[in-house]
Amino acid sequence: MKERLHTEVAQANRILAHLGILDGYGHVSARLPGHASRFLISRSLAPALVTVDDLMELDLDGNPVGNDLRKPYLERFIHAEIYRARPDVSAIVHSHAPSVVPFSVSSVRLRPVCHMSGFLGAGAPVFDIRHRFGCTDMLVRNGEQGAELAGQLGKNAAALMRGHGFVVVGSSVPEAVFRAVYTEWNARLQREAIQLAGEITYLTEEEASLAEAANAATVERPWQLWLQECGLDNEQAPRKSP
Repeated sequence: MKERLHTEVAQANRILAHLGILDGYGHVSARLPGHASRFLISRSLAPALVTVDDLMELDLDGNPVGNDLRKPYLERFIHAEIYRARPDVSAIVHSHAPSVVPFSVSSVRLRPVCHMSGFLGAGAPVFDIRHRFGCTDMLVRNGEQGAELAGQLGKNAAALMRGHGFVVVGSSVPEAVFRAVYTEWNARLQREAIQLAGEITYLTEEEASLAEAANAATVERPWQLWLQECGLDNEQAPRKSP
């Protein structure tokens, strides 16, 4: 199980890079089964280059476990504090996808426009770091800032970060990847609908809930497709980074 999780985290990084959800930045993590206070995340590295060998084990204070001296991501506190606040969360993705960022700085809120994004039906709150911490470089640099983001996320599946990006959570790595992909899809579709200049019919809360329940049972289908598209479907132990 542990080896499989390591492989999934490495694969998730490369899938999301391939799909354009992550670029040179952003990250994916997963809580360690049987160790609720620890999670896996890559060392500071572009997602497309991440392999199993690049993964670090961190605690909920964002500190490496053991004698791992490699450089971790600066924004590891996003993951640590969400795991601390949400025992139900097993995986997290943080992305800077450009299609989503406009919704973080506009009065127009991201709302579900298609059934694949039913998980957005409960809302996608916007975390504005300035409200609590004043003018910053917009990065989540410590546990206090991470805890504020986790509080804004609440029980939702996604939260936007003003002028920065978004975060999604899931009960598994494939589900977190699914939600990251379809958050980006929804942002593009919603923008296109807005550009038509007519009235938009969003999913109702009930429709979104029913769609999310249906989609949750099928996340392995796109996950297997993405693995194949990235040439990862037969990969058990990703090669070391060059």
